[in-house]
Amino acid sequence: MSKQRLQANEQGHLVLGGVDATRLAQEYGTPLVVYDVAAIRRQIQEFRAAFTRSGLRYQISYASKAFATVAMYQVIDEEGLHADVVSGGELYTALQAGFPVRDLSFHGNNKSLAELEMAVENHVGVIVLDNFHEIELLKRVLVDRNASCDVMLRVTPGITAHTHRYTQTGQVDSKFGFDVDSGQATRALQKVLAIPQMNVIGLHAHIGSQIFDVTGFDLLVKKLMTISAQWRDRLGFTPRILNLGGGFGIAYTATDDPLTPADFIQPIAARLRQLADRYQLPLPEVWIEPGRAIVGPAGYNLYTVGSRKDIPDLTTYLSVDGGMGDNIRPALYQAKYAAVLANKMNEPTHETVHLTGKYCESGDILIDQLALSRNEPGDLIAVLDTGAYGYSMASNYNRNPRPAVVFVEDGQAKVVVRRETYADLVRLDVRYE
Repeated sequence: MSKQRLQANEQGHLVLGGVDATRLAQEYGTPLVVYDVAAIRRQIQEFRAAFTRSGLRYQISYASKAFATVAMYQVIDEEGLHADVVSGGELYTALQAGFPVRDLSFHGNNKSLAELEMAVENHVGVIVLDNFHEIELLKRVLVDRNASCDVMLRVTPGITAHTHRYTQTGQVDSKFGFDVDSGQATRALQKVLAIPQMNVIGLHAHIGSQIFDVTGFDLLVKKLMTISAQWRDRLGFTPRILNLGGGFGIAYTATDDPLTPADFIQPIAARLRQLADRYQLPLPEVWIEPGRAIVGPAGYNLYTVGSRKDIPDLTTYLSVDGGMGDNIRPALYQAKYAAVLANKMNEPTHETVHLTGKYCESGDILIDQLALSRNEPGDLIAVLDTGAYGYSMASNYNRNPRPAVVFVEDGQAKVVVRRETYADLVRLDVRYE
């Protein structure tokens, strides 16, 4: 995020969604996760506007794994989005929110029998088949219940996005999907077409995350349209939906230069039209699955400054009251973030520090080199763009409670996830006697 886009009030305090960040910290405590709901809505509207200009039939499916709570599902329902879930827990949360199940798709490379039963019993809109074992499991569930459902096939297209190796999902060596080049995908389609309880509506692929270049999506469109033409000629089947997955990058630091939704969607639309004409195929409906791109820039983690360790002629460690328990991405992915001193927004930079957490790990460093103004214990740090994969990957490591989550919009703040208590930490423990 560009720090120039941040707002400060007359007191020099960071303002989020019309609310003073220091007030949020005082009222709800820290560490605290804050979402600017208007920013979420704006990003959704930008994706929608780009698709509308493209003329494509489309579906925007929010990738729940980025951040899934009852309140989040309520917001995306208000915005008319589809959503994808990857576990029984995400599905249950969506159901608790009253999210329309017809607008859900169910992903995952190892869905359990119980999860597939849950999806079928609740009439989930589409199940994305990931492997041969899952085809057999779903067939069993559908036959047992005399039911049917729409499915997509997830394919592995052999395309590697230029991202962290843990977030690359489209290359041949991946745990996800049916490999295209080996013929697995074709065999899977033949198998599913022979099952009357399954209605194949499309193809799905995902090439990675935090992508800043449209090249990978262009190659993906070519691959999927080529497969579609081959399957039409060989099997008499043409997918009506191509789900291109997500992975649209955001700006975590000043060095990140992400594309806009239009930058991705316009060339994709042009390539689809060209290939549809070349292969004499109907123009498919296009689905995308943004998660980070929708909630990442809208999220902030607020921390209170605590201890400090100055190592002469070397460095300074500045510790806060959260860390890898509420944002493990820096330790897990070496992810980079920007941050500001939220109660001293207008003061000049004074020093560079290692911003560290309170967890008992040397690797619990939130930001390796952070330029800050003069600070002291009790000051408020805001780490920016933490809305994706922060709270959703949070843990109780060191038996620390997970933070509260607050939504802010139009000057109002509302707790949407209560702060865990120490009692919550032992709620499921059983004494050994």
